[in-house]
Amino acid sequence: MSVLKRNNMILAGQGARAMMFAHGFGCDQNMWRFVEPAFRDGYRTVLFDHVGAGRSDLSAFEEAKYSDLRGYAADVVEIGQELGFESAVFVGHSVSAMIGALASIEAPGMFDKLIMVGPSPRYIDDGDYLGGFSATQIEELLSSLADNHLGWSAAMAPVIMGNSDRPELGDELTNSFCRTDPEIARHFARTTFTSDNRADLRKVEADTLILQTREPHWVCRRAQLLRRMSRHEQDNKQVLP
Repeated sequence: MSVLKRNNMILAGQGARAMMFAHGFGCDQNMWRFVEPAFRDGYRTVLFDHVGAGRSDLSAFEEAKYSDLRGYAADVVEIGQELGFESAVFVGHSVSAMIGALASIEAPGMFDKLIMVGPSPRYIDDGDYLGGFSATQIEELLSSLADNHLGWSAAMAPVIMGNSDRPELGDELTNSFCRTDPEIARHFARTTFTSDNRADLRKVEADTLILQTREPHWVCRRAQLLRRMSRHEQDNKQVLP
């Protein structure tokens, strides 16, 4: 199976350097439609769907492989190898921020710039580390998703999206959640929300820009956590609140 087909890759733009856009949980590449076109003049842009999302080849989904974010990172590296990435830019939203970090560690030189939009290295609180959720809350969230995928999607998507003055955005995310295969969605949710990539942060050598929202919704506490990246005293890490 070709990587192009497996991950439903869309290539556009021009320029010697590539810029890859990776979507978050419950989404697909369509979420970048207002952002990606702005970079076509200076970059070869790459859109794709993670296996199990959007128009990816669902037959390529393997539970064992995708039980760890490194499985998704391996796909990113494979795409980069297929397209000959060198010193490319990786733009990752939500869980894909950590997927991009893992890919940059796995394939040094493939990405020399990471742009993380709303990232979290761990979602579960651990001692003085505030991930935003207790372990019990995460299990309740996963159980709710397993029991009623459509209901969970309708209830959670507007909360995740925020922007209460633009309800159409919450509706769009709800529809995106509902389009996802329920079994794969449950699997990806568990992989995402139980992940812990804190130890990997210090291994990232690519210049990194972190973007976090100021709005008080369910993930805003991550900004406090990600500032810990600066504790490694690396000049190539930036956090914009």
